[in-house]
Amino acid sequence: MKKSAVFLLSLLSTLVFSQKVWTLEEAVNYAVQNNLQVIQNSYNKKLQDNSLQVAKRQYLPSVSGSITNSATFGLGRDNFGKTGSNDNFNNGANVGADILIFNNGRLEKNIRKTEFDVEASQYDVDRIKNDISLQIAQQYLSILLNREITKISESALGNAERLFQRAKITTEVGTTPQTILAEAEAALAREKQNVKTAEINTERSLFSLAMLLQLSDYKNFDIQNVDIQSKIDAPLYSAAQIIDKAFENQPQIKAAEIRIKSAEAQTEITETAFWPTVTANAGVGTSYFSLFNVGTDLAGNKIKQSGFFKQYKDNFGQQIGLNANIPIFNKGITRLNVEQSKINEDIARTSLALQKQEVLQNVQKAQFDAESNYESYVAATESERSSKLALDFAEKSYNAGRTTIYDLNIARNNFANAQGSVSQAKYNYLFSLKLLNFYAGIPLSL
Repeated sequence: MKKSAVFLLSLLSTLVFSQKVWTLEEAVNYAVQNNLQVIQNSYNKKLQDNSLQVAKRQYLPSVSGSITNSATFGLGRDNFGKTGSNDNFNNGANVGADILIFNNGRLEKNIRKTEFDVEASQYDVDRIKNDISLQIAQQYLSILLNREITKISESALGNAERLFQRAKITTEVGTTPQTILAEAEAALAREKQNVKTAEINTERSLFSLAMLLQLSDYKNFDIQNVDIQSKIDAPLYSAAQIIDKAFENQPQIKAAEIRIKSAEAQTEITETAFWPTVTANAGVGTSYFSLFNVGTDLAGNKIKQSGFFKQYKDNFGQQIGLNANIPIFNKGITRLNVEQSKINEDIARTSLALQKQEVLQNVQKAQFDAESNYESYVAATESERSSKLALDFAEKSYNAGRTTIYDLNIARNNFANAQGSVSQAKYNYLFSLKLLNFYAGIPLSL
């Protein structure tokens, strides 16, 4: 019954996903919640949370109990110097507790360091989420680009089909030579190939996005079409405006800053080894002793042994103590450990500088890409306009019989290529713009 329920739930989930058309926001949200890299690093965060709980509980006393049992066999001397059998049984029970009184704040410093580690691990998870979100946005735009190229190819195919039908009629009635029909047929075949290539590229990009989302049923996966405006504006932000904001909100920089504090806290923890450690302890205990071969007293009477519970009552005792461990000489290891901790501080500071350098370069590259892609888009738009004008003239000339079908096909190919270049430049610009806005703290959306 349980297996059937699990199967039905799995089937229902598969059907839901197969019928679902994903938006960019939905794809990003799903990925950051279900991606295995995110889940794996979330476990690291949980480990750090547990380490923090362990560090906080070091303030509590340690309590332990013990029960010992032993038996001894052999000869021994009694109080009168007489040798005889000394077979006996010993039992003891103790409960003790100890608590740290002083260690120059080691526990507090260890808690503070672990809190820094917890915070840094959360920023590590956030960075992975950001990386996955950007990958999904790029692939999402790639799908939209391939669909737009498919539409361009289908439009070109329609024109080629009409041209072929016209050439077929004119060739049959004898007004145009057979070569015209052959060229029209070849152009039609090329456009069919272009459409099929565009469709395959669309399916391939859909497959890649489904793999990023780690969906098993990739064949039924689909995304929502977004009407990207044909006219786009230049970037609103520059790298100089964004870099300070990026330094504030990028998780890899925050993690590096926190790890500097963690390294400094570790140095303070290491330095506590120079100080004495004072602990207090207290305990209670009792014992039981029994001879297997009981001897006799001076009068020859057999010695009587107290019973188990009586001995436990009579032997019950308590103890309390205060211990101080004072470091005097440990081969200079503590000093070397402190030096090593300070080196780790320098490593953490260098890591922060590297992360800032990486973010700075990423922002500058995003700015450069946005500007260059926008210029490419403007140039491609102008080329498309010119190619469309040339195509209009070529069609009029062909219809008037003043130009050949070869010239018309060249004009149509040029126009289709120009349309593809516009789409490519537009989506390249959109991604670089989204990336630039992302560093400015603007969420991904379409």
